[in-house]
Amino acid sequence: MLKEKVAQLLEQELKASPSLFLIDFKVTPDQTIKIVIDGDEGVRLKDCVQVSRAIERELDREEYDFSLEVTSAGATAPLVNPRQYLKNIGRKLAVRTAESQFEGNLAEADENRIILEWKTREPKPVGKGKTTVLKTQEIPISDIEEAKVKLNF
Repeated sequence: MLKEKVAQLLEQELKASPSLFLIDFKVTPDQTIKIVIDGDEGVRLKDCVQVSRAIERELDREEYDFSLEVTSAGATAPLVNPRQYLKNIGRKLAVRTAESQFEGNLAEADENRIILEWKTREPKPVGKGKTTVLKTQEIPISDIEEAKVKLNF
């Protein structure tokens, strides 16, 4: 019952803030509500506070003894929503499918697929030595088991 009420409140709040979207939502047996959100332009602290307040003010503490956590998806968290790929175009990703692993710059993305690009050194077609070539790989989002942004320090 608590989970359904929170899901309804969360849906209303995300409709009111269309740049935000849900990554994960769960209610544990001890009534801890955990919500992870992301945004097309990132997530600010005030976004988390706004979602938290919208939910908390509608729940009666006399009826439910709960704790509420609203957080943003971490920088090293796997990408799970197609909208996360769109906001990370131009960044380096590590992508794993059932058959392969790829690492490259996210060149394109839409609701169904991504395209990674990377440079590699290959033998010249004629003569000795190597040449740098640009490789691309189109990957259906449905084939991706895990994708993470690679952070450069």
